[in-house]
Amino acid sequence: MYLAYLIPLGLATFASAQSLTTILTENNTTLSTLTSLLALVPDVVQTLSTAQNVTILAPSDAAFAKLLSRNPRSAELMRNRQALAGVLQYHVLTGKLLSTEFSTTPKFPSTLLSTPFANVTGGQKVQLALVNETARVFSGYKQMASVVTADLEFDGNNALHILDTVLTVPANPLQTAINTNLTSLAGALTTVRLTDGLNALTDVTILAPSNEAFRAIGSAVGSLSNSDLANILGYHVLPGRVLGDLTVRRDGSQVFVNSARVVLGDVITGNGVVHVLDNVLNPSNTTATPDPAAATQAPAFAGVQAVVEAPFTSGIVPTATFVPATVPLNGGGVLAAVPTGVMLAAGAAVLAAGI
Repeated sequence: MYLAYLIPLGLATFASAQSLTTILTENNTTLSTLTSLLALVPDVVQTLSTAQNVTILAPSDAAFAKLLSRNPRSAELMRNRQALAGVLQYHVLTGKLLSTEFSTTPKFPSTLLSTPFANVTGGQKVQLALVNETARVFSGYKQMASVVTADLEFDGNNALHILDTVLTVPANPLQTAINTNLTSLAGALTTVRLTDGLNALTDVTILAPSNEAFRAIGSAVGSLSNSDLANILGYHVLPGRVLGDLTVRRDGSQVFVNSARVVLGDVITGNGVVHVLDNVLNPSNTTATPDPAAATQAPAFAGVQAVVEAPFTSGIVPTATFVPATVPLNGGGVLAAVPTGVMLAAGAAVLAAGI
């Protein structure tokens, strides 16, 4: 479940199609590890041999070596055929996407990965974007891979891009929060026993306050009942594309939800997407507005004081450490849950309705 990474797009292009076997053979010095892993999962090979209109994101040998260096347990995981099949399925996109289709407006295509590893309509997603003129792929925990060789086309109107990183299969919202330093949110959800219900949702959008956001209202935490805390946390969870009484605004490159700034968008989870906020939203203060010129937004809760230690973090221990990649919030794409771009479009409708 921790296998993942991105790939920079290269410029090599094949004018005519050929078999997938031929491509793997001709690129054996780069793709030998992938070829050997495919041999362990014949069902995946059978699917690819008859595939039509798919895109394979193929990690290079160097990508697998990097993964093993970072996480030695990956070798054990790759001996689990069910887990290995899931990882490889996450590297296959439905639809043929050539390098020319990567743009600064992100796309969120589906992959062949579905249950039990994903709870997203149409299959788990990846994010594709052109960043600094390089084709990038973003996977679980907002880990980034780059395409190093692009547009190797093969029979069935299919394409293959070679990546410099193995993609990370997205984890559930709780593990995503714990391992990306959203430990206050993870602890708060655990305190009110919302984790199982949240992890079980389908196509969910989570607006996740950062640890600093929780610190900013730290003086109020002790007086919150579990019912009050659950109500506040529930306000940050959006089923499907429903925005409720939230107001979404854009100011230049900044995106705000009520008075909270989105500081990190589009972190893909096993059942949707997370957008990280610099403020805790207050369901009793839905008219709070941001100050785009301010470096830090004022808390949406009256009379609160910041504390030194992030609340709710006691006993919350990461199982791994992932540093999410940061990219501009250009928006766009169609995700089962709500990506920043679609959220903005829906937010415009909310504003037009005067909510």
